[in-house]
Amino acid sequence: MRSLTSHPVLGLLAALLFTISLSPDLLGQRLKPGPQDLTFFSTGDETNQPYSIYIPNHFDEEKEYPLVIFLHGAMSNNRLGLRRVFGLGNIQGPEFVVPGHVPAEDDLEATRYWPDIPDCDFIVAAPFARGTAMYKGIAEQDVFDMLADIKSRFNIDEDRMYLTGLSMGGMGTLNLSITRPDLWAAIAPVCAGVPAENTDKIANLSNLPAHIFVGSLDRPEGKRELRDNLLAVGSPVVEYTEYPGIGHNSWEYAYKDGFIFQWFSQFERNLYPERVQFGASKFKYNKAYWVTLDNLTPGTLATIDARFTGTNALEIRSKDLLAFTLNLKGHPLFDPSKKVSITIDGKNFSLKSPENFAFSREKESWTNRKFTPELMSKQNGAEGPMYEAVSSNHVYVYGTADNPTPEELASRRAQAMEAATWALNRGFYQGTITIFPRVVADNNVRQSDLDLSNLVLFGTRETNAVIAKYADRLPLHLNADARDHGLVYIFPMNKRYVLVSSGLPWWTSPPPEPGQGPMSFFANTSKAESLSTTEDFLLFRETNDKVVASGKFDNLWKLPAGAAEKLKASQVVTMK
Repeated sequence: MRSLTSHPVLGLLAALLFTISLSPDLLGQRLKPGPQDLTFFSTGDETNQPYSIYIPNHFDEEKEYPLVIFLHGAMSNNRLGLRRVFGLGNIQGPEFVVPGHVPAEDDLEATRYWPDIPDCDFIVAAPFARGTAMYKGIAEQDVFDMLADIKSRFNIDEDRMYLTGLSMGGMGTLNLSITRPDLWAAIAPVCAGVPAENTDKIANLSNLPAHIFVGSLDRPEGKRELRDNLLAVGSPVVEYTEYPGIGHNSWEYAYKDGFIFQWFSQFERNLYPERVQFGASKFKYNKAYWVTLDNLTPGTLATIDARFTGTNALEIRSKDLLAFTLNLKGHPLFDPSKKVSITIDGKNFSLKSPENFAFSREKESWTNRKFTPELMSKQNGAEGPMYEAVSSNHVYVYGTADNPTPEELASRRAQAMEAATWALNRGFYQGTITIFPRVVADNNVRQSDLDLSNLVLFGTRETNAVIAKYADRLPLHLNADARDHGLVYIFPMNKRYVLVSSGLPWWTSPPPEPGQGPMSFFANTSKAESLSTTEDFLLFRETNDKVVASGKFDNLWKLPAGAAEKLKASQVVTMK
């Protein structure tokens, strides 16, 4: 039999295959080094979303690289963001001076091209994160979807991941590190205040090195307070730089000459600190290092202060916490061959050494028992409040079940479209919020929508077939004749959320006083953004400031007694 290589055609093919096997560059297209744009698939609204990334000049795919994530400020974008973290602003030179024009490069011009970026041995990424969406809800999820995409493409050293950002992005840096502190090796918020919802959780940063930057003319008092609070909770490294005579543009100095990469390079993540101070008021943010908060009351801050006092010896203090687990495997002060002594709020336990130790509070006392949520318990993905329904993938659904007239059908669709419009005009295009959820009629909702999406349902069980489908499982229904009332509430359904809006929509506000309008840039919010971030339900009459009843369901998704009485007295709501 003739050999493969003796045949003229097959021999050529064999040689080609052998060459390819020795030439990995021919196996697939590789990304070039330097700055460029990539996309990831967002789980927030099932769209492709952009991010900018820097790849080192001498990139080695076998090497683990540290990662810096930069969060841009308001009225900005990912391309400008990638420039900023390298200390590269817009060109101010005389080549841009044109008679009668501003003698500098504006953001749009700067967005059009990549400048020469000095090489560094980091992978650096900047998400778009829906423009000016404050890194909350879907914009927050985008950061982690981007991170997952980066990890799928590159060999990332997860113990050397760093987070920084300026202004709105600095607030995002604090938000994303306070809620998930064990992801990062160090953080650097620039010209940013602490978000109001997390001012009581600064202790969560007690194991994270932090460098705070601010200009002396940029209201530095809050940043000084952050510095002092971090020092008070024992953060391992707290550096503070205040630039005299500088305003909000302190980022120009903070990132100058690649300083941030030099500073970050000192630190690696410590997954096993001796002490964990952590607090959460949501199940979705219930884990840090070797501590998991298994049960809490959503909306109420639950805290734990857990520390090793020696090998296999721990002392724990808690407040408003209902259950927790210690995951000690791998900790250098944990010896699984010996018993562990644990003191919790003054109560002593001496326990054999499993990898995990679980505790629940029962009748004001701690027991060594794992908390198991009931089917209808509030838990991660089923805890509210109302804003959670629009914080991940969701669909707006209007009703057709009562065969409305063409005019009424158009009105219902217009209402759902109004609720779904996030992309308000906030000036230059980077200032918009670019979230584009779908709007569908109830008879066009697919099974995949029920399985994968939260549903924002407009109407009543008489007018919306999806509300009718779940009528027996939903706790509240607005009577069909209650035309001067509005009812809105969130409820878990099939491991997702439904948000029911019956009667007047939740954004029905009183008219502004003459001469009054939005007081700030951020006052121009979408209907979805205007949902209460602290409540599970709201019943109002005529306008949403005339509250009949509002509040939160309890931990079993039951109405509190006082709210139930008010709803019953209204005579416009049927309760399950």
